[in-house]
Amino acid sequence: MKVFKFGGASVKNASTIQNVAAIIKEYADEPLLVVVSAMGKTTNALEQVVALAHQKKDFQHTLEEIKLYHLQVIENLDLTDPSFLKTIVAQFQEIEKNASATGDYDFIYDQVVSTGEILSSLLLGKYLKSKGFAAEWLDARNYIRTDETYREGKVNWEKTREAVQPLKEILKQKIVVTQGFIGGTENKTTTTLGREGSDYTAAIFASCLQAKSVTIWKDVPGVMSADPKRLPNAIVFDELPYQEAAEMTYYGASVIHPKTIKPLANENIPLLVKNFDNPALPGTIIHACKVEKLPPLIVFKDNQCLISCKVTDYSFVNEHQMSTIFETLSQHDVRINVMQNSAITFSFCVDFRDQKILKLIESLSKSFEVYYNTGLTLITVKNYDAATFAEYISKPGVMLEQSSRTTLQVLVRNS
Repeated sequence: MKVFKFGGASVKNASTIQNVAAIIKEYADEPLLVVVSAMGKTTNALEQVVALAHQKKDFQHTLEEIKLYHLQVIENLDLTDPSFLKTIVAQFQEIEKNASATGDYDFIYDQVVSTGEILSSLLLGKYLKSKGFAAEWLDARNYIRTDETYREGKVNWEKTREAVQPLKEILKQKIVVTQGFIGGTENKTTTTLGREGSDYTAAIFASCLQAKSVTIWKDVPGVMSADPKRLPNAIVFDELPYQEAAEMTYYGASVIHPKTIKPLANENIPLLVKNFDNPALPGTIIHACKVEKLPPLIVFKDNQCLISCKVTDYSFVNEHQMSTIFETLSQHDVRINVMQNSAITFSFCVDFRDQKILKLIESLSKSFEVYYNTGLTLITVKNYDAATFAEYISKPGVMLEQSSRTTLQVLVRNS
């Protein structure tokens, strides 16, 4: 069997959903599990709903826009039977109830934002059935089992693998349509697997079901050497080794979620990245292979925060103080993107998520004098050559730079 994952851009309107159905039709003669992201920019809009609700501001207008957007697509696809519309409206009532609740921000975030995938998968499943496909909608929260780390749910692989096994029989008869990005806890609450986590969901299902392959359908022709919107001369890789792809995602390449590669590599399941606008293009295959002399890969990671912890007693940064910093980072579940130390200061760069990072800074301030800068971009050049090294090391506004034998990283202020 195969696993397909369709991102938000591939299900953003009626015509793209029809295109998804056309792609699925080409593979309908073999077992297929389809993982779908929220439609278009729905996740961003739902994040705005959560933020407004948290600030005690009116979120009804934003929520109504999301609702009208989905209802318009439903109308365009002629899926307007009363029972289905009732199901969709109920989801929006659930969003309103959860957004209005009080309690932990990350918990509320997951209960609200996860609904984007529920809506898109319900819509795609309904459309496939309307076109005669043998399709079944399933709730991923009943299969992807996680702990209660909201917004970064950690998968319980043993329980997930056990829960997924009954799908093998269903897949012999029907196409399974389910959600990316979300999981469920033992207490039946919803978690999300990290932003853009639908790729990871596809890898989890594929690993547990021993799939033949995973295909991620994107709006790009494959894995590229840079974001073509930033660097138009970026090239497409024909193939990449698992390790190279994993390192790319670690540094922030957004074409694949960072957690996707490991479960596939462990089972030797190839990952294909293909273009949904032109399925005939070969795309990129990530598998066990060797590729000599890869060209430079350039990754831009925005919304970065540089935090510097300065010792307060005129001593030098030592192992004990570094241990305190790392323990605090672990307690707040924050991952470092790059780090550097001087005699009296330890500096590190992280993704800026205001609620979480401000709490981290508050904790660090109990032991250190803490400074921080936001609105930065981390540029990573992997497999650099002389020309790319010279170009990026001389970028204006560099706040931190670091290089190894193969990788250059510079953290810059946005102009």
